[in-house]
Amino acid sequence: MSNENGMAPGQVIKVLVGVVVFLVVAIWLLAKLATSGYNVDAEVMTKEAIASRLKPVGEAKASDAPPGMRTGEQVYKGICISCHGTGLAGSPKFGDTAAWGSRIAKGWDMLTQHALQGFNAMPAKGGATDLSDDEVKRAVAYMGNSAGGKFTEPPVGGAGGAAAAADPAVVGKKIYDSVCMACHAAGIAGAPKFGDKAAWAVRLKPGLDEVVKIGIKGLNAMPAKGGYTGSDAEFRSAVEYMVNNSK
Repeated sequence: MSNENGMAPGQVIKVLVGVVVFLVVAIWLLAKLATSGYNVDAEVMTKEAIASRLKPVGEAKASDAPPGMRTGEQVYKGICISCHGTGLAGSPKFGDTAAWGSRIAKGWDMLTQHALQGFNAMPAKGGATDLSDDEVKRAVAYMGNSAGGKFTEPPVGGAGGAAAAADPAVVGKKIYDSVCMACHAAGIAGAPKFGDKAAWAVRLKPGLDEVVKIGIKGLNAMPAKGGYTGSDAEFRSAVEYMVNNSK
């Protein structure tokens, strides 16, 4: 039996199924086209990956060396190479004797002054504001010497270097912000809260040296150095930073 158009019921069903399949495929293709280029990789959407992409420009990631203790090569490879590796924005390219020649001729003091304070398109310290002055000078010496200079890098941990590396207001604060804050900011697990004069006064009765010794060994819930893996001198600077802000 046929319908008015002369088609059998079976043929009508086949046509309808075909239309439905066509529509489904068409919708899928349109959706695929509309979202092309937006495939999301779960790994790049983790909190750590996002934080890394949002890291502020100028934060030094020269190496895993303690603050103030990075060599000229470490600072160059972690920071300076972004411009000096290719000669970006008019910066003298690493190893380019011609480009560095005129700059080396101006002398060490002028070179380091420009690096520390900024010059032309280069911001102060190349934008890495958490670098110590000596770290910047080491990088200048390293780059200058690669192009024929005869500069001497400020010693790491030498005269003046160790003191700068253990400055409570600089290194101590950095260690506190990255390690000690986890407990001392809120007084977790009995830790003396940052800025709590009464809590710190009790612990300081034996003297600062004794407090540092106890902290280095660890006490109660606090692990050795509070979990900090740097030197004892650097850990001491963190203790001094907390003490100085809790008097």
